[in-house]
Amino acid sequence: MPGSTYRPVWSMLAAMDPLRFTPLYMQRVWGGRELERQYGRQLPDAAPYGESWEIVDREDEQSIVADGPLAGTSLHELWTTRRDEIFGAGMPDTPRFPLLIKVLDARDDLSIQVHPPAAIAPALGGEPKTEMWYIADADPGATLYVGLRAGITREEFETAIRAGSVAEVVHAIRPATGESIFIPSGRLHAIGGGFLIHEIQQNSDTTYRVFDWNRMGLDGKPRQLHVEESLRSIDFNDYEPGMDRPDGTVIAECGHFRVEKLELTEGEGFSNPDARRFSIISIAEGRVSTPDGPAFEKGDFFLLPRGAGGLVAEGAATVLRTTLP
Repeated sequence: MPGSTYRPVWSMLAAMDPLRFTPLYMQRVWGGRELERQYGRQLPDAAPYGESWEIVDREDEQSIVADGPLAGTSLHELWTTRRDEIFGAGMPDTPRFPLLIKVLDARDDLSIQVHPPAAIAPALGGEPKTEMWYIADADPGATLYVGLRAGITREEFETAIRAGSVAEVVHAIRPATGESIFIPSGRLHAIGGGFLIHEIQQNSDTTYRVFDWNRMGLDGKPRQLHVEESLRSIDFNDYEPGMDRPDGTVIAECGHFRVEKLELTEGEGFSNPDARRFSIISIAEGRVSTPDGPAFEKGDFFLLPRGAGGLVAEGAATVLRTTLP
C-alpha cells in the first residue's frame, strides 16, 4: 500500500542474514564444563554437560531461532513452511531437516559404540547415522578409538566382549586440534576423554553401545548395552583407519553432507558457496561479522539462508561450512 512500512518476512531475513538458534544442553556422565570455559556459555546448572545440540529438528528436541524477526520460530517450522525461501532450491523431500549438529565435550571416555547401517537399521528398530568429527580442542594424549586393530576377527571381538577387554581390540588414534575424521554407519568408535568436538551427522539418534568401561551412569546404575545390535551393525573389515586428509577445503563429503574448513585471514570474506542454497557455519577459531549486523565468535553456530550476504573475518579465523550435497 502507498506509504506502508510493511516489509515481507523474506525481506527482513535478507537484511538480517544469519539465523542463530538457542542451544540444547544435554547432561552426560562423561561430560564437563568446557562449553562454559572455552565458549563462554551459561550452562543450566553445575551438572556435567557432554553435548550441546546446535541445529536439530526432531520430535522431542527442536532448535528455536534465538533472535531477529523470526525469534521463537522452530527449525521444523522453517523447514516445512519456508523451505524454498530459507534453504533454497533442490532441498530433499524429507519431513524433517536432515542434519543434526552438535558440540561434544568429552572429559571422560564415551562408550565404545556403533550406528546401524541403512540396510539393517529398520530391522533393528533404529536409524542409520553417518557423522564426522572436527577436533576443536584436544588435551595432550587424548585418544580416539576408531575401527578394529589389524587382523581382529569377529570371534576375537566377541571373546573380548565377554572378557571386558574390548578396548584392547579397538584401533586407537591420537589426533591433533584441527584434524577431522569421517565415521560412516557401521564403524566401531569411541571418543576418549579430553576432546572438544564439532559433530556433523545425519538427523538420527540411534547408538548401540557394545562396551562402557564397566562404569555407572548418572543414576548410579550400569548403562544399557546393545551387544546383539552392535554385532549385527559393526563392519568387521574396517581396520585401523586414520584421520582424514583434506581435499582442498573439503574435509568430509558423502551423500548426506559436505563440510569445508575455511582458513581465513583478516578481512577475508565468505558466504554460501551457492547463493541459491543455505549453509551452516560454525566458528572453530576467531571472529567473523556481517557488514552491518551481528558478529560471531569461537563456538558460535548459525544458519546462513539462501541469498544471504557474506561475512568477513576479523583477524585470523577458522570456519566450518556445512552444506547438503
